[in-house]
Amino acid sequence: MTADTLKILFAMVAYMLIVVGIGLFFAKRAQANSENYFLGGRSLGPWVAAMSAEASDMSGWLLMGLPGVAYWCGISDAAWTAIGLGVGTYVNWLIVARRLRRYSAVSGDAITVPDFLSNRYHEKNPVILAISAVFILVFFTVYAASCFVTCGKLFSTLFGASYHSMMIAGAVFVVLYTFLGGFLAESASDFMQAMVMVVALLVVLTLGTAAAGGIDAVIQNARQIPGYLSMVQQAAPVTDAGGVQQVVDGAAQFGPATSYGPLTIVSTLSWGLGYFGVPQVLLRFMAIRSEGEIKQSRRISTVWVILSLSSAVLIGVIGRAMLGAEPSLLSSGDAENVFIVMAQTLMPPVLAGVVMAGILAATISSSDSYLLIAASAFAKNLYEGIFKKDQADDRQVMRVSRVVLLAIAAIGMAIAWDEESVIFTIVSFAWAGFGATFGPVMLFSLFWKRTTRQGAIAGMLSGGIMVFVWNLLLKPLGGVFGIYELFPAFVISCLFIVGVSLATPAPSAEIQAEFDRARG
Repeated sequence: MTADTLKILFAMVAYMLIVVGIGLFFAKRAQANSENYFLGGRSLGPWVAAMSAEASDMSGWLLMGLPGVAYWCGISDAAWTAIGLGVGTYVNWLIVARRLRRYSAVSGDAITVPDFLSNRYHEKNPVILAISAVFILVFFTVYAASCFVTCGKLFSTLFGASYHSMMIAGAVFVVLYTFLGGFLAESASDFMQAMVMVVALLVVLTLGTAAAGGIDAVIQNARQIPGYLSMVQQAAPVTDAGGVQQVVDGAAQFGPATSYGPLTIVSTLSWGLGYFGVPQVLLRFMAIRSEGEIKQSRRISTVWVILSLSSAVLIGVIGRAMLGAEPSLLSSGDAENVFIVMAQTLMPPVLAGVVMAGILAATISSSDSYLLIAASAFAKNLYEGIFKKDQADDRQVMRVSRVVLLAIAAIGMAIAWDEESVIFTIVSFAWAGFGATFGPVMLFSLFWKRTTRQGAIAGMLSGGIMVFVWNLLLKPLGGVFGIYELFPAFVISCLFIVGVSLATPAPSAEIQAEFDRARG
């Protein structure tokens, strides 16, 4: 290991120790009871709620996946995704946050998303609880896998070590940290990590622009690639049978631009719909200490998202101008390392290590959320709510949650074992799963009094199942079926909720009165 590599490692280890210190600080309070461990006692201030919501949501794909897409095939896919996410962030904070904060307290003081949905419909037989918990377990295991892939790629690229050993080491660190502090530690560290992430993006963006010869040089380079700067076309790298981009006389080769039509744009914008259903964000709405602070949180979140997403997309474009046919970035999977390569090239080792900590920050802030929420879904909703109803005490729930957390991490590592995995692809599938399973039912539950329990069940099942059907069976057919699975699955879920709700008896007077109290 070279001296420069040791300096990078030192900076990253120092950062990790700070994160562990936060976990230790909150550990005693977190262990007091399951509400503190899973929801922090509804005590998050506006800055922590806003920044932790976005940091836990963005994950490593913000610094690796999104710049990688822009570097590989131009701005259309990355930019439309960023626009959808930016609009989705703002609208979610605007219309969902306040209502969910109030309704979750009114409806049995729910501390998890499945709890809220089950309480909302006054379930005696916890079908919604079970369905919610199962889908959360499935999709968060996939999400955790994407974070472990990020760890493996980051450390193997930096230190030349085995991808598998680095992936396992990263996963072990995340698991130990999540064991330690629970939701409060996670949210507090996510606040710090959100700051590290956006600073890292802005620093690499600024230095990269200068190294590439300035903005004019970056634009001129991008214009030479067919479709690279178009919002209605996509650049098409010329690759061999193994997916490696061809290089001629030191120049990466591109074919004619491909179309990026209106239907594809709509489906890509639908990334924003996912926000209505992702538990890691919805939990922050439930945990904020006061409804009056939501407006401030919304502004903070929106500014952070605009800065971070736009920077990530531009870094991919700048990286193409600066690095050209860099041998380590000649496949769609390797292109996700463009942020790492730029940071190593542009900065002194210690500063590069701090910037690399931005990727680690994004990964930790997301994976601890995913593991904690998935564990709570099983321990609180399945074990305590169904298997051991009225029998499990708080200490048993905490023990079960830790066992489940280990199991989820193990399965996530198995999914992440393929080092050719593309982070953006893994995240997009899990995001679609949450968006289609929970997004429509959350919106209808909060804003349509006529929604019935049967309609909610039908919507969740149809949305979650359609994500698998569309992705695995229909999408490979291409053409109109090639769109992002979140969009059709979300629409189908909405149709089922409305249709089944209207075909079944209206909710009881008690449920409707509770809805009116939450509406205020």
